[in-house]
Amino acid sequence: QVQLVESGGGLVQAGGSLRLSCADSGGTFSSSAMGWFRQAPGKEREFVAAISYNGGSADYADSVKDRFTVSRDNAKNMVYLHMNSLRLEDTAVYYCAAGRWVSKQLGLYPYWGQGTQVTVSS
Repeated sequence: QVQLVESGGGLVQAGGSLRLSCADSGGTFSSSAMGWFRQAPGKEREFVAAISYNGGSADYADSVKDRFTVSRDNAKNMVYLHMNSLRLEDTAVYYCAAGRWVSKQLGLYPYWGQGTQVTVSS
């Protein structure tokens, strides 16, 4: 069974950087596309970024393009989200998810982590 655990969240000043990590304890990580989503209080969970099973392709939400970078290390069963030039509106709980293919749709990711809080201060 796929189990995902996010880490690396915390408090960071606007304009700063942060790296989130997601570890998969299951045995099928290398065959799964991995997505990052975020949710702020009172708002719907939204797509942030995703990467294909082999890291060959990636997709980003318009709001984070040129600021965030998603990567993965299948040998370590890890996926990362490097966040640069952080803004106040980036404040949210960030979730990693595993699915069959890269998608912006939440419903196409059967497995989810518990989330990690990212707070951007002025």
